[in-house]
Amino acid sequence: MNSAAANIHAGTQVVAKIEIRGSHGACVHPRGVVGIVTRTPCGHEHHYLVRFPDGFEASLTLDQLEVLKHFKERLGEATAPDFDLDEFVIYRCVVGSRAYGLETDASDTDLRGIYLAPPDLQCSLFGAPEQFEDNTTQSCYWELQKFIVMALRANPNILECLYSPLVEKATPIAEELLRLREHFLSQMIFQTFNGYALSQFKKIEQDLRNHGQVKWKHAMHLLRLLISGAATLREHRVPVRVEQHRDELLAVKHGQRAWEQVDAWR
Repeated sequence: MNSAAANIHAGTQVVAKIEIRGSHGACVHPRGVVGIVTRTPCGHEHHYLVRFPDGFEASLTLDQLEVLKHFKERLGEATAPDFDLDEFVIYRCVVGSRAYGLETDASDTDLRGIYLAPPDLQCSLFGAPEQFEDNTTQSCYWELQKFIVMALRANPNILECLYSPLVEKATPIAEELLRLREHFLSQMIFQTFNGYALSQFKKIEQDLRNHGQVKWKHAMHLLRLLISGAATLREHRVPVRVEQHRDELLAVKHGQRAWEQVDAWR
């Protein structure tokens, strides 16, 4: 990664060096429009997701954009203060394998959290982006209102954040939210946890029929999701850690169990 890419993180304001086109090739924004990066590239990808003031989003490569601060410096203009996402993060926790008790030496550290947008961003033409994804740091942050709405809808990823055993940062506002987390639990969990897992298992069965292959890591996480959802309905809390099932779940992840065994467990 070059130094220019290293400076482009989620929340960075950038200038488009090309026309932004929508469906059917129609020009949506002229060259030079300013947007804000809401998702950085992942893995071998090279595209940044950029959100513009009207809410339109486009994927741009590094050579198609320039950091607004650098653009202004080239023009000799005074630079506006940067929006430092980390400064407005009110809650940060670890999710994924390390939170589930399923980590190995090769496991990444996945961070999730909540940010409270500053007034100048809320009142700007951009508005407050609902979500920032920074794949360079394996992190994702939701705007507070968006987070609460998704929690009320029993989104599994959001509920797991509220019950993560590995909390790195919690401001007083976040601590109050954690004290109220039981209020987000409802019987909708059956629909969201089970419904998602069931649909994904059907896709796995289709892949097995069509290609003779199973994405074992995906199957493992679907089983973990079902274990967590069923326990939540019984215990009125989200048991994120599932280390009591660690050996069996990791055996599924490594393809050491027959599909019939995995499906029976499901």
